[in-house]
Amino acid sequence: MTSLLGGLTPQNFLTRHWHKTPLLARAAIPGFLGFLTPAEIKTLATRADVQSRLVIRTGKRFEMRHGPFRPIDFKSLPDRDWTVLVQELNHWVPDGADLLNQFNFAPHARLDDLMVSYAVPGGGVGPHFDSYDVFLLQGFGERRWSIAKTRDLELIPNSDLKILKRFKPQSTWDLDAGDLLYLPPQYAHDGVALSECFTYSIGFRAPTHQEWVDNFLDYLRDSLVVKGRYADPDLALQSHPAELSDQLLKKIRDIMQSVRWNDADIRSCVGRNLSEPKNHIFFEPPEKPLTKARFMAKAYEKGLRLNPRSRLLFRGNLLFINGEEILFKGETRRILIQLANNSQLSAGGNLAAAADLLYAWYLEGWLN
Repeated sequence: MTSLLGGLTPQNFLTRHWHKTPLLARAAIPGFLGFLTPAEIKTLATRADVQSRLVIRTGKRFEMRHGPFRPIDFKSLPDRDWTVLVQELNHWVPDGADLLNQFNFAPHARLDDLMVSYAVPGGGVGPHFDSYDVFLLQGFGERRWSIAKTRDLELIPNSDLKILKRFKPQSTWDLDAGDLLYLPPQYAHDGVALSECFTYSIGFRAPTHQEWVDNFLDYLRDSLVVKGRYADPDLALQSHPAELSDQLLKKIRDIMQSVRWNDADIRSCVGRNLSEPKNHIFFEPPEKPLTKARFMAKAYEKGLRLNPRSRLLFRGNLLFINGEEILFKGETRRILIQLANNSQLSAGGNLAAAADLLYAWYLEGWLN
């Protein structure tokens, strides 16, 4: 882990760098070349269930196209100045999910996904900034990163991409296979491929305050039940019938003040929201499901893995999986916390206490 973070322990990294200053770690993962070939990432980008983009640079202009693409779309591209990006590689490549597990020093609730970028020489997406923390891990090839800490975050208008209107690099590094660059939120950066290369981006969730308020209001709308109906047996004659009276406004205010929430509501809202898969994610039940007995025998023999698309979090005796909330306790709690933390359960373990729940999740496609 200290190699991954440039010789720092996870605690030292969080104290010194997280959300504060960039970190360049040479040979963070020695010998790391990535998981894909150019042909494989192009094949992924042709799939309708994969989120992909193609960015083509012409001088200082950038054009973005959204997938799915056709194989012929790549054959007509020039020899330089373009890049293909695929989101959520951890959903499609098991090694991608394993790579994310190396960043377990950050809470799972904050972790978003693994994105991969394949670029030919000159390829990139232009100078930009992210609103979240990001680790940029270099795979095969070489990319030049230029960064700057600036308050000038004005974007070029009417652009397909959020590209900075002005960008003056303050530091520049060439990253080779296995090198890692961490950037806090709103650090301006620009990555340009010096050769054919892959870059793997580990991104984190950073919802806006407005998004949290919207999510909580949605939660309250679904969970609150306010009884009663407006009534005014003490209705007084008004000199202006079109006027909103003090009496009416006070009654409505009293109704609104009956809306209450507590820490348990916030906990449930946060747990359900952060474990909720994105809208485009779906789960496929097994075509020929095993019986419960055979499923448990296989789990004992080979262990279990959480489907990479699943999100599993917990707080106290509450478990949150894929937007659902479950109360758990005892030995079941121990087993499921292990699954939540490690995304897997090792072979040979006694899983009997959680058998019913694990089998139900298997039937939903939430476990592999």
